[in-house]
Amino acid sequence: MPDTALHDWNLAPRDAIALQKRLAGRVERADRLEPVQHLAGVDIGFEQDGAIIRAAVVVLAWPPEAEGAFTVVEQVVHREPTRMPYVPGLLSFREVPAALGAFEKLTTRPQLAMVDGQGIAHPRRIGVASHLGLWLDLPTIGVAKTRLCGRHDEPGPARGDWTPLVDGPEDEVIGAVLRSRAKVKPIFVSPGHRISLPTALDWVVRCLGRTKLPEPTRLADRLASRRDQKRHP
Repeated sequence: MPDTALHDWNLAPRDAIALQKRLAGRVERADRLEPVQHLAGVDIGFEQDGAIIRAAVVVLAWPPEAEGAFTVVEQVVHREPTRMPYVPGLLSFREVPAALGAFEKLTTRPQLAMVDGQGIAHPRRIGVASHLGLWLDLPTIGVAKTRLCGRHDEPGPARGDWTPLVDGPEDEVIGAVLRSRAKVKPIFVSPGHRISLPTALDWVVRCLGRTKLPEPTRLADRLASRRDQKRHP
């Protein structure tokens, strides 16, 4: 898939932060989606004690088969040397280059991607999912296991219960805290790019299976994972 060549990746942290502030204004929070025939899941892992980054993309057919079974159309892994050390708030500069390399290997074009990480639920409103969506001009959804910023009430106990994730003095709604499985810690859903929060939340709920994560990111997580390597939180 072609990208939009937004910027150079070789930036000092101060310059990367300034760039995030500029790019955040380009993130689209309203729905601009094509009919979805293929849905991608994206996740990142590491190898060789973090020296190599491993980006995984799994493409699924939409809609799923009967009883919610997804068909895997394509899956790719892209490895490259890790370009940037872990810096809080700058995870996209560490991970998106490898994710772009994985998307370049795809022969199937997805119309929507769920990304393991934050969308606009980020201090500068541009997490991994938003940054990747801008590069690819692709609707993206952030599906994170932990909160990066904001505050929230506890969602109800049943699967599908959710509560808004808000941030700032005016309680800006930046995501949803979703109980994706009963009696399990919630996940954090936020728009990435070219999608609204209600639509992002609806897609994640529609893709829930028997586990905590929606199927696109669960399958990508499995492909990206290594027993002896863990992604930095």
